[in-house]
Amino acid sequence: MPQMGESIAEGTLSKWLKNVGDEVKRDEPIFEISTDKVDAEIPAPAAGVIAEILVKEGETVAVQTVVARLETEKGAAAGGATAVGGKGQAGSGNAVAESVPATQAAPAPASSSPAQAPSTPLRQQPSAPAIAASHAGNGNSFEDRVRTKSSPLVRKIAAEHGVNIASLQGSGVAGRVTKRDILGFIESGASTTTAPPASRFPLPGSRLPLPEAWPGDTVEPMSKMRALISDHMVASRHTSAHVTSFIEIDFTRVGRIRAKRRAEFEAATGQKLTYMPFIIKAVTQGLQAFPIMNSSVAGTNVIYRKQINIGVAVALEWGLIVPVIRHAEDLSLSGITRALNDLAARARAKKLSPEEVQEGTFTITNPGVFGSLMGTPIINQPQVAILGVGAIEKRPKVLTGQDGEDVIAIRTCAYFSISFDHRVIDGAVADQFLAFLKKTIETFPETGL
Repeated sequence: MPQMGESIAEGTLSKWLKNVGDEVKRDEPIFEISTDKVDAEIPAPAAGVIAEILVKEGETVAVQTVVARLETEKGAAAGGATAVGGKGQAGSGNAVAESVPATQAAPAPASSSPAQAPSTPLRQQPSAPAIAASHAGNGNSFEDRVRTKSSPLVRKIAAEHGVNIASLQGSGVAGRVTKRDILGFIESGASTTTAPPASRFPLPGSRLPLPEAWPGDTVEPMSKMRALISDHMVASRHTSAHVTSFIEIDFTRVGRIRAKRRAEFEAATGQKLTYMPFIIKAVTQGLQAFPIMNSSVAGTNVIYRKQINIGVAVALEWGLIVPVIRHAEDLSLSGITRALNDLAARARAKKLSPEEVQEGTFTITNPGVFGSLMGTPIINQPQVAILGVGAIEKRPKVLTGQDGEDVIAIRTCAYFSISFDHRVIDGAVADQFLAFLKKTIETFPETGL
């Protein structure tokens, strides 16, 4: 299991792309993982044949855990071992599968002589008895601690059903309770020492009963990404004092600039010109004008971020991810367009690195692409504000003509919403920020491309 970022201690193997016996090429994706930061495809560290799969789909394991063994070509042991100790993917930590020569039995990696040792030593996982011995005398038994330290999904299911994980005998390593174990136990109707189910973020004095499935209902556990999104959204609502303001912005001028310059722009940059780069450019200027909107709260301190790193929410079939355009203040409209299109494409292809979804300072979400007129998005912690972009569409508007009389005209408009943390941002400041966006977009210079 690779280390997908400095703060990541474990990952969930969400899907195997190859089976035992399949031939793979070096850098060919062999499985997918989910962490609390990113979903990613993990490539093979060397060419060979999948000899053994050690971690099942849906299991969560610590980083550096060997998840599979790869039989390499005869005589390629040194190269395979080096691949294990080296990088498996740019910026994504150590390689993911243990490579063994084809003439060697796969299950038991033998110690190497000094001449055969890889340049970077392999980190072997200690056996269960060794771990137990090293933890002797630490209070609870080793088996109880291993069971309790099951995957977040397993712990969530157990909490919802009031099951004490430590009382179960799991089928995983050293008795670790897997998702299959907990679901099987619940379906069996057996009883065990239970704890009252509670939300991970309960309100003071409140405890709501869990809904029960009715005949004919389908019950499916949340995916790793969905469970994490759930936790983050609830945590954000309990952390920040959410308030939302709205404004209507006229995109008619930007629409004309875009129509006039689109062919020229796409020929010069190779990028499609949408409305979003104009919005990101305006937001960047707004954050420079109102630094509190680009801050974070740390206890009783406010951290004003010097960098402007714009996160743009990308809807996926399996959830939501927010890749980050770093140093947006240094980018032109064409630079923003390139970064935006590249990140969105790689997000949908599961090609993002952990660093590309971290350290955002302000987030934009665009439900308008699905026809939504407006919304009240939840702040992406530890940020203090998030901008919602509604559908950009033609509407009849009352304008003042050149002779001073009111006229009805067709204009291209959209509603923007800003959800902000009232602990540090007053409503007047948030509204001034929206007004700044409105003025910037409605007077966008044609030379701004």
